[in-house]
Amino acid sequence: MGKSKKIIVGITAGDMNGIGPEIVLSVLSKNKLPENCIPVVYASYENLEGTKKHLSIDCELHLIHSVIELEDSAINVLDIDAHGATIAYGKKDKAMGKLAYHCLAKGVNDLKEEKIDVLVTAPINKETIQSKHFSFMGHTDYLNENVEGSSVMMMVSESLRVALLTEHLSLSKVASSITKKLVESRTKSIYKTLQLDFNIHHPKIAMLSIDPHAGDNGVIGTIDNMVLAPCINFMKKEGIQVGGPFPADSFFGSMKYKEFDVVIAPYHDQGLIPFKTLSFGKGVNFTSGLKYVRTSPDHGTAYEIAGKGVAKDSSFLEAIKLALAVYTNRKATSES
Repeated sequence: MGKSKKIIVGITAGDMNGIGPEIVLSVLSKNKLPENCIPVVYASYENLEGTKKHLSIDCELHLIHSVIELEDSAINVLDIDAHGATIAYGKKDKAMGKLAYHCLAKGVNDLKEEKIDVLVTAPINKETIQSKHFSFMGHTDYLNENVEGSSVMMMVSESLRVALLTEHLSLSKVASSITKKLVESRTKSIYKTLQLDFNIHHPKIAMLSIDPHAGDNGVIGTIDNMVLAPCINFMKKEGIQVGGPFPADSFFGSMKYKEFDVVIAPYHDQGLIPFKTLSFGKGVNFTSGLKYVRTSPDHGTAYEIAGKGVAKDSSFLEAIKLALAVYTNRKATSES
């Protein structure tokens, strides 16, 4: 078939020793997807069939070797050569990491060539996937290098959005990496994302402080007064609604986050611990700021439960729904 008018959702299987294949098959076998999309899974067909049989999942997989072979109402599986990698649930395996990389690379390539419309990625193991081809801290960094735009990691749920100034970075390196240029470029990128991708015309942004209590006027530290506060004031003058820097310890418990469309956290755990506490299982990791749409669930490979048939597919389903919503919003904006 030619390029469908429906939204083609590319899905990478991730580390096939983890729960990725299980949650992918769970969502697709239950016909939970909106009718306006066609899924194509980038995976080893043989290994995916193995997981399907192991977990007694009732569905039929349609083997293809190119996106032009897609069938409208099928679970299309674009076969990626496993090069001998076989499933051993819960095991760290470099061969399986290599397969995860090849699935991702093919999916990203098809996304850039617009053979698919959006990309949804199942979890990888950041250790086993490392190679001369993949020397990144995760999906987001790889996409930033390979897809047009400048990525920002954003976690999204129905009640909360959290974006990060720094992502998978050692805590000891956070303060020195937060510069005026970084704060302004990322905040403006997030502002644009909320307008174009989430259809929020006048976004309200909260910025969390770097130091406890926003530095307590220099008693604890000065970076919030010296870097964040001037940036916030400058952006306010440009018409961007940014509040803060807010002390992070009380921000979520006091429900202050409900007053904003997004919360920007200077470092990973500061933003993701409250997000996952409030939204785990319903949250989505969205790579904002890129030319193309990519989402993923809010969890990892979960080796400890892989192959047991107990993994929840709710976050993965939300990731697909968000990808479709963002794609639709972008299309509407470009056509208006």
